[in-house]
Amino acid sequence: MTKDFSPDVLNERRLEAVRLRLDGHTVAEVAKRTGLSAPTISAAWKAFREGGWEAVPIRQRGRPKGEGTQLGTGEHQLLWQCLADQPPAPLAAWNTRALAKAVAQATDKAPSPRTIDHWLDDQGLKPTPLALEGVERKRSTAGRWVRQQVMPIVEQINKGGGSNWQGGVRVVTQTDTTSRRYQLYLHGKRGALFTRCLASPPNADDYLAMFERLAADGPAALIFHGAFFQASPEIRRWLEQNPQMQLMAVPADAL
Repeated sequence: MTKDFSPDVLNERRLEAVRLRLDGHTVAEVAKRTGLSAPTISAAWKAFREGGWEAVPIRQRGRPKGEGTQLGTGEHQLLWQCLADQPPAPLAAWNTRALAKAVAQATDKAPSPRTIDHWLDDQGLKPTPLALEGVERKRSTAGRWVRQQVMPIVEQINKGGGSNWQGGVRVVTQTDTTSRRYQLYLHGKRGALFTRCLASPPNADDYLAMFERLAADGPAALIFHGAFFQASPEIRRWLEQNPQMQLMAVPADAL
């Protein structure tokens, strides 16, 4: 059945299959709705988990524009510099498209977003979003937390036409070529990655700069892992003044 699709149609179906899997549908349900075989659905899902949305479509013959761009030392340094700074508004953090544009504007190279995605992967900067639909089904502390505290707020935000985000902060291990950094990251609609990387642990201003841009688009819910915001008077005060932003810190014993 899958082999009868044209490449363009097949790619559309593969993307739709991943969207349905993210929404909690089983492989069998996705197969009925997309006409894809179970192995094709599994392959699309694996590609997404390993490389994000840009990895889901099948590769066409030839090399896409910008795909073969080699990033040199100068481009690497520029990318790290960008990640340390705030992205252009209205982005809450950098995505691959914005990073590719920054490199193109500052150098004579024009990398594709996919090239930037590979670079992020090579640097260990691609955390995996929490699969809420899977955790919700578990009979565990994490499952109860998702069912009782997370999903009611997520559903409320959805009804109000808002946006739901996941995010966190983590330490990126030092390597032979990079120093230790602290990654702030967000996963938006359908798992799209947005990120920053700082030389020192994020302070209240770093968090608030990100929260303010998320809240600027209307009601938003953010599930956040790795920080204890109750210890920050500035963040507590900002949340009280901005009720359109629902911040849910992941409990230490939940995951």
